[in-house]
Amino acid sequence: MNIYVLMKRTFDTEEKITLSSGRINEDGVEFIINPYDEYAIEEAIQIRDAKGGEVTVISVGSQDAVTQLRTALAMGADKAVLLNIEEDIENGDQFTTAKVIAEYLKDKSPDLILGGNVAIDGGSGQVGPRVAELLGINYVTTITKFEIDGNRVTVVRDVEGDSEVIETNLPLLVTAQQGLNEPRYPSLPGIMKAKKKPLAELELDDLDLEVEDVEAKTKTIEIFLPPKKEAGRVLKGELEDQAKELVQLLHNEAKVI
Repeated sequence: MNIYVLMKRTFDTEEKITLSSGRINEDGVEFIINPYDEYAIEEAIQIRDAKGGEVTVISVGSQDAVTQLRTALAMGADKAVLLNIEEDIENGDQFTTAKVIAEYLKDKSPDLILGGNVAIDGGSGQVGPRVAELLGINYVTTITKFEIDGNRVTVVRDVEGDSEVIETNLPLLVTAQQGLNEPRYPSLPGIMKAKKKPLAELELDDLDLEVEDVEAKTKTIEIFLPPKKEAGRVLKGELEDQAKELVQLLHNEAKVI
């Protein structure tokens, strides 16, 4: 099987986000593979081991993503590709990312494409479905179970506290939800092997794309942190008086009634 995984480099989930001049400050920040993409990488490796084929991990961004791509190779992926758009695109969006990926994949005949359900930094969940639409293939999001039999695929997807079973055919794109599997840690032998595995780097010119082909469709107006939570208030006195005071506070201060 010809399997591809879409991977994003994101902030470590334990990092404290700070802003500088209206932008997220990246100085000294640790970056990781987007946690939902780890489920996609793990599932791709398991499918390859069971069905044969090759796993290629793709990331769009800058040279900085090489570290995370090497980690994916150490987990067990066969190849990695960095689609480096840093010099050409200053402010891309989900359309930009999806367009670049789809252009790379259009002549690769993928049987299966996996990605994370969302990225923990943006959380839009758009890139996977956009890639599938551009390639003209089926897609299923938020999957928690995956079974394949020849060209036939059965998936279970998470739907607002319940689950849904879907049957479809390859080629297919799916996005992984927590619970699909338990991602492995790179082993020492895996880390050593990763150094020798192929990692290609392509730019827009290599994909026959112009800057205007991938210009963002959206614009970020402002980035700001949520307001600090105020300390809670303890009401005292008789229960009836507390109830009256609570109603007044909800009406006059919280303005929710």
